Amino acid sequence: MEFDFIVVGAGSAGCALAARLSENGKHTVALLEAGSRDWNPWIHIPVGYFKTMGNPKTDWCFETEEDPTSGNRSHKWPRGKVLGGSSSINGLLYVRGQKEDYDGWRQMGCTGWGWDDVLPIFKRSETWHGGQDEDRGTDGPLMVSPKNLSREIVDHWVDAAVAAGYPLNEDYNAGDQEGVGYFQQTAYKGRRCSSAVAYLKPARGRKNLQVITHAHTSRVVIEDGVAVGVEFERKGKMQTIKARREVVLSAGALASPQIMMLSGLGPSEELANHGISVIRDMPEVGQNLQDHLQARPVFKTTLPTMNVETNNIFKQVLIAAEYAMFRTGPMTMAASLGTAFLKTDERLATPDIQFHIQPFSADKPADGPHKFSGFTASVCQLRPESMGHVGLKSGDFRQNAAVLPNYLSTTLDQQTVVKGIQVARKIAGFDPVKSHITEEHSPGAHIAPDDEAGILEWARQTAVSIYHPAGTCRMGADEQSVVDPDLKVRGVKGLRVADASIMPRLVSGNTNAPCIMIGEKAADLMLRSAQA
Repeated sequence: MEFDFIVVGAGSAGCALAARLSENGKHTVALLEAGSRDWNPWIHIPVGYFKTMGNPKTDWCFETEEDPTSGNRSHKWPRGKVLGGSSSINGLLYVRGQKEDYDGWRQMGCTGWGWDDVLPIFKRSETWHGGQDEDRGTDGPLMVSPKNLSREIVDHWVDAAVAAGYPLNEDYNAGDQEGVGYFQQTAYKGRRCSSAVAYLKPARGRKNLQVITHAHTSRVVIEDGVAVGVEFERKGKMQTIKARREVVLSAGALASPQIMMLSGLGPSEELANHGISVIRDMPEVGQNLQDHLQARPVFKTTLPTMNVETNNIFKQVLIAAEYAMFRTGPMTMAASLGTAFLKTDERLATPDIQFHIQPFSADKPADGPHKFSGFTASVCQLRPESMGHVGLKSGDFRQNAAVLPNYLSTTLDQQTVVKGIQVARKIAGFDPVKSHITEEHSPGAHIAPDDEAGILEWARQTAVSIYHPAGTCRMGADEQSVVDPDLKVRGVKGLRVADASIMPRLVSGNTNAPCIMIGEKAADLMLRSAQA
C-alpha cells in the first residue's frame, strides 16, 4: 500500500488527475473515493439527477447552517458520493466561464492560469460534437454535445430574449460568452459522460492505477512538515497508505478544507476547539467560500411543459420506451435547455448574470412539478461578492462540515439579483413567449416591477443554490493563500489541492468543466515536478 501519488476524491478533477498521472505508466497512483462505483443506472441516464440528488447512496446530502442573510434558511447542497463525484449527479451543463475569469486569476498573481494558459487544456479535455471551431477540442476524453432536445416554450423564450435586444450566441464556450442560446451538455448518444466515464473507464486496466472505493479519508498523515500518506476508513477499519511523492486533495470545496483541518492545517482556534493538534496555523483554510445563488421566476404557460408531459403513468411509460429503444426523448434532457449570459448594466465589460431556462417548474424539486404547465427562468449572479466559510462541526471525519454561505450579504449582490429578476420579467414581456404566458406564478403580480425591496425580499426567502461552491482553499501568490499557483499547500511539502476549492474567484458559469481543467492542469504540474 505504497504509491507515488495518492489522489483523494474521484470527482470532476480527481478522475482527470488520476488518469493523467497514470497515463505514461511511469508512476503508481492510488485514487481514493469515499463513495461507491458508478453502477447505479440512473447515473448514466441524463435525466437521472432527479433520482441521484438527495439519494444518500450517491449524494453526500450537505445542508448549510441556517443563513441569516437568506431568510434564516438551511440550503441543500448536493455533492456526488460516487465515482465521478458531482459530475455523476449534476445537471450535465458544460460551461467554461469567461476568458476574463482566468485572466483575472493571473492578474491576482496566479501565473500560468490565464486564458491563454488554460484554453489548450479545455481543448485537450473535450471532444466537441457541435462542429469545428479553433477554440473547441476534437479528440479529448470528455464528450460534449449541443442540445439534443427541444421544447417550444424554451425556443420562444430564446426568441423573445433576442426580440428584447440581447444577441444570439451559437457557442458561449468559443471566445465571447455574451448572448442567448442553448446549453451544451456532457452527454453523447443519450448517455451521461461523467469524469469517471471520460477518464477512469479507459484507464481502469492500467496496472499502475488502483481505484479504492468506500475509502473515507480521515486525514493526511504529515511527518516533519511532509505529507507522507493518507489515513482512511474502509469497511469499518482504519487503514493508512503511503505516498512516495505527493498527496493531492481533490475532495471538493467542502471536503478538501475539512480534510485539511482534520489533518492539523487550518485556523488554529478552530482546530483547538475540536481537539485537533495544530501542525500549521492557516487562517484562510475554509474561508473565501463562494457560490451561485439562483432566483427562480416561474411562469404559467399555455404550451405543454414537462409538468404535464409526465403527469401520469402512461406518459411516463412512453417516455421510458422511447429512451430504451432510441436513446432519445425527455430522459436525455439536461437540467436546463436554454441559457443566456447577459449584462445588467451596459457599462459592464462582461455579462454578470446567467439564465437557466427549464421547461418545468416546482416550488421545491422534492415536491415534484407543479400541476399546471409552467416553465422556470432561473437567474443567478455570475460573480458574487458575498463570501461564506466552511468549518468543522466536530473532529469526527464522518460528520459533514459546517457550511455558512452568507448569501446576498453585499450591496452589489443584492442589486444584481434584483436586476436579474427584472430582466427575467422584461424578457417575458416580449413575443413570442409573451403570447403563451398566462400568469407570473412567482414572484407574482403582487410584487411590482419597480418594487426593488419586495423583489429582494422574495429572493431572500426563495432563492436556492445552483450547487457551485468554490474558493475554500484559495490559490494565490500571497503568503496568506492556502495554495500557490502550482497548487502546493503552503508550508507543507508533498501536498497539493486540485478542485474547485482553489479558485481565488468563482468562475462565470457552471463549475464542472473548470474543475476538469483544474485536474488536468494539476497533472501537468505534478508530472513536470516528477521529471525535474
